[in-house]
Amino acid sequence: MNDRRNSVFDGVLGDNTVLSALMVISPVIMCGDSLKNAEALSYAFTSITILSVLISSLVPKKLPYALKIVIYALISSLIYIPVKVATHEFYRDAIERIGIYFPLLAVNSLIVFQTEAKFFRMKRARMFFSLIFYVLGFDIVMLLTGVVRELLAYGTINGRIVDADVLISGLSQPFGGFIFLGLMCGLYRWIRAKIPDISKAGREQDASGK
Repeated sequence: MNDRRNSVFDGVLGDNTVLSALMVISPVIMCGDSLKNAEALSYAFTSITILSVLISSLVPKKLPYALKIVIYALISSLIYIPVKVATHEFYRDAIERIGIYFPLLAVNSLIVFQTEAKFFRMKRARMFFSLIFYVLGFDIVMLLTGVVRELLAYGTINGRIVDADVLISGLSQPFGGFIFLGLMCGLYRWIRAKIPDISKAGREQDASGK
């Protein structure tokens, strides 16, 4: 039961996709300067990743590794098309700002690497719940980054002006996003070290090279 609990929640704290594995950090740094951008990226990342991994799990395991990776990339690329159309309808303004970082979500590390290294080694039900929390781990970081950077850089939340006494305009820039993400990584590792079970799981992940 303990192993199952760890495998399910690792994606949020024990082995967070962004803060621990440092995967998919470019969209967070470059585009996570507003809540609207963060919502658009979270929606796209969640849709593309979950659908791609679930469909890719049906690919025969006996195929050569290199061929399977190509197939996974093709599957995610096909899923990207309708997701892009839907995102454009829901987040019309944000999609222009995100630019090239949107299609990069179709080849994120959870699809092209973690599928074989982690998810496809699990039973299907366990894989599904583990995948959900890995995606949730990204979404939490993305949304939190968008809220804080928009508030401190522009004095707004979701485009609405709030009473902010101090503005740090640099947080709207990529270098500000990089610094903010570094601070979040430090806080994340401090929290992980304070929780014994999570700290142990994190050290095991680090030792195995993820």
